[in-house]
Amino acid sequence: MNKFTHGIFIHKIKVFLCKTKFFLNETKVFLNKIKHKLLEQLNKNIYTRLLFTNVIVFSTALVLLINFSNFMVKQSVYGQIEQDLLRKSKRVNYALSRETTGLETAIGSQSGTEQELLKFLADSFDARITIFNQGGTILSTSAEQEIVPGSKVDAKFIEVLTSGKTTAAHKIDSETGQLTFTAVIPMGDAEQTVEKGILLESRSTNTDLILNKMRLFLSVGGIIILMVVIVVSVYLAMCISKPITRLATSIAEYNGGNYILNNEKYSLDEINVISEQIKKLTVTLENIQSKSSKIEGERTRLFAEISHELRTPLTAVQGFAEAIRDGMAEDKALQNKYLDMICTQTYHITRLVDDILSLSRLESGDIAVEKLPLDLAALAQGVVMSMEGIAKINNNTILFMKKSADKSVVLGDVDRMEQIIRNLLKNAINATDNGSINVIIETYKDEVQLTIKDNGIGISPDELPHIWDRFYSVKNQRNTDLEIKGTGLGLVIVKKLVQLQDGKIDVESQPGKGTEFRLSFPVFTLNSGLAIT
Repeated sequence: MNKFTHGIFIHKIKVFLCKTKFFLNETKVFLNKIKHKLLEQLNKNIYTRLLFTNVIVFSTALVLLINFSNFMVKQSVYGQIEQDLLRKSKRVNYALSRETTGLETAIGSQSGTEQELLKFLADSFDARITIFNQGGTILSTSAEQEIVPGSKVDAKFIEVLTSGKTTAAHKIDSETGQLTFTAVIPMGDAEQTVEKGILLESRSTNTDLILNKMRLFLSVGGIIILMVVIVVSVYLAMCISKPITRLATSIAEYNGGNYILNNEKYSLDEINVISEQIKKLTVTLENIQSKSSKIEGERTRLFAEISHELRTPLTAVQGFAEAIRDGMAEDKALQNKYLDMICTQTYHITRLVDDILSLSRLESGDIAVEKLPLDLAALAQGVVMSMEGIAKINNNTILFMKKSADKSVVLGDVDRMEQIIRNLLKNAINATDNGSINVIIETYKDEVQLTIKDNGIGISPDELPHIWDRFYSVKNQRNTDLEIKGTGLGLVIVKKLVQLQDGKIDVESQPGKGTEFRLSFPVFTLNSGLAIT
């Protein structure tokens, strides 16, 4: 081969290797795609996963069952054939060990030679018989071909003969590829010295047929059972997937804002449990949405109320300021009057903003109330004394009374409690003219009650439930001066502060007869302890 031919040959080999590599890569990509598709289908939903899993598990179990059954049947059949071959070898040994007269009788008209006897026994037992000595040399055989001088049996048969034992085995013939069973026993009686051995060889043609029939039956039966498994799996998958699909549809409707509960009962307890939990979650979401809408409405209303409350004083301030700027109030006294009105409106705006901030902090929980033991009677008496001068402006008198000698100690914040009493007294003073205001402390077993009662103009029954609303002002207020007029948030703040100190507040009123506020707080004892919220 010259260099040119050698180069072409090498080039062809390289091309072939490249094509082979390309084919293997394409095959690998194709197999990966199939694997990906199968995994995608397997994990697609419960229906396919349950179906594929049952089919794969059953197919694997069927293959294992066929292999295991094949192994067990082989062991059983092979063992039975080997035992049968050993029995035949013993009968051959018995026949060959008889006296010559007995042999001739056994073979009838045939000659009494050992060769003829072996052929007769081989035909009778359907096996090939070989006689060999201790060296393994074949002495005679039932086969028709002549014995080649020096022919020997396998070394393992010589070992069996030397040990003096009997054995049976099976092997695959290297030449024919057929299954062959062998049995080896010492020739003669057990009491005699072992000089020869008998080897029986038999080829079983029925064994493979039996195994093939068994595999066929198992395969057909497995396929039938597999079809049943597929049908059952499909049914179970549908029973599971359909309720889940309906449940998913209901959830999609919930996400769309349809909170109508579906009372459908499913066949599976687990699906019913999930359905009930979803219903509870739906109710919770509906409540949250309702509360959110309510809060949003309250916020919108609050902004509108704040805007309305601030617009009136701001409009007045703007009007008086423009009048002064435009020179409409040239008189010094008129200018001072306008400036006083501006200051009055500004004070009202400041109080309004302060009250809004206080209420906002109370409702958001930003205000901390320090609960410490305090004498409510002493605190109320001090507030009464500090406000007597304000009450005298309207010719009012404030009377303090403690009806019991027991200590009136409660847990509360001194500053917040003083703010409550002062606010209620201001309202009583504004509602009363030439009258009296009574502040009464009563101590009971479980609570201390503070009563602030006036004989002023009172509140009508229609308005009484609304006094706790934000920015609500009683229509028949006695004083309409904006410097004195409240912001409509005082009672709301009072109620929040009372509740933060574990108290209660009630009110009774009649038009023309006065109003009575009753506050009650738990009595403080040594077992009550101290707390900070």
